[in-house]
Amino acid sequence: MSTPRPSSGAERTSGSSVPIGALVPLSRPGWAEAGRHLLAGLETAVCDVNAAGGIAGRPLELLVRDTAADPQRAADAVDELAGLGVAAIAGEYHSVVARAVAARADALGLPFLCSSAVLDALTDAPTDRVARLCPAQSHGWRIYADFLLGAGHRRIAVATQPSVYWAAGARILREHLAPRGGTVVELDTGAFSPAELCEELVRHGATALLLLVGQPEPAVPIVRAVRRDRRLAEVLIGAPAGQPEFAEWRALLGEEGAAVPFLRYLPERLGPLGERVATALRERLGETPSFVGFEGYDTVTVLAEVLRAAGTDRERITGAWPHVDAEGTRGRIRFTRSPGTGVWQWAWPPVQVADRDPAAPDRFRVLRTG
Repeated sequence: MSTPRPSSGAERTSGSSVPIGALVPLSRPGWAEAGRHLLAGLETAVCDVNAAGGIAGRPLELLVRDTAADPQRAADAVDELAGLGVAAIAGEYHSVVARAVAARADALGLPFLCSSAVLDALTDAPTDRVARLCPAQSHGWRIYADFLLGAGHRRIAVATQPSVYWAAGARILREHLAPRGGTVVELDTGAFSPAELCEELVRHGATALLLLVGQPEPAVPIVRAVRRDRRLAEVLIGAPAGQPEFAEWRALLGEEGAAVPFLRYLPERLGPLGERVATALRERLGETPSFVGFEGYDTVTVLAEVLRAAGTDRERITGAWPHVDAEGTRGRIRFTRSPGTGVWQWAWPPVQVADRDPAAPDRFRVLRTG
């Protein structure tokens, strides 16, 4: 994996290249493992675009900045990259950071293609400058809620931390489950230790606990506490935000991290392009790629199509979003104006509820699709 270049302002692009800015979380407190997969996808696609002739004979150039899950740092990076002459901004994983990026890019008239941040309201007001590949949170989390109902769970507890993203997730679950006989109780992890949280699960008679918290802290200690409490042997642990997808989860929790359903955005079967990209990502990462790697690859694929059609003029790029029709690793990508998102949206990428197989935790099981 290549490392991000310094943000000193000394970097300049070559007039012979087509530069795009890439924002990814590569250091703590950002989810660095997800950022590494996202960057691998972006870089793999850039290599493929350039091997195919680039953009009208000019190579695509990726200018990488580490956001570290910091909204202000990300907004400052947008300013810097705009000054360096990038045609567009791509990437980001954390929803709160992506909102800051979208706001700043919109203010500067800079196109932004968001790879992997799902918060429904990515912008405060509708804009034509922002497009998104991942599904809106409400779409995926409703599918997850239906999975819980189908598995017989009606009394749901959610372990939470303060965050716009986690609060939105809890609200989506509550609003979807309540009319269908489900209840949601929120347990603030700032108020309860993992052991005390176990007591609350017993007290409320919860049959499922969803982790709406950061990884590895406090998610890992909570999983260990629940797994080792005999009273909670039948309680399902879930992580809709996707923590179990990544190798760090397996390394930290081993067998205790199996059978924890999560959301990921992959089809049941990859097509030829998806299989080829999966092989390339595996070689680059040295491990099985997550869905985030495919989101990164598809981001550059879409931008390359837009740049070939519209050139590097930012207004023309913005006007090209509704005309996108690109073959991605997970299906055909087209953008629409989906209600509640305020941006151009791929509606929808494939959605899976999956988990790690208890019999072989390195293997994933698909539990539901949507």
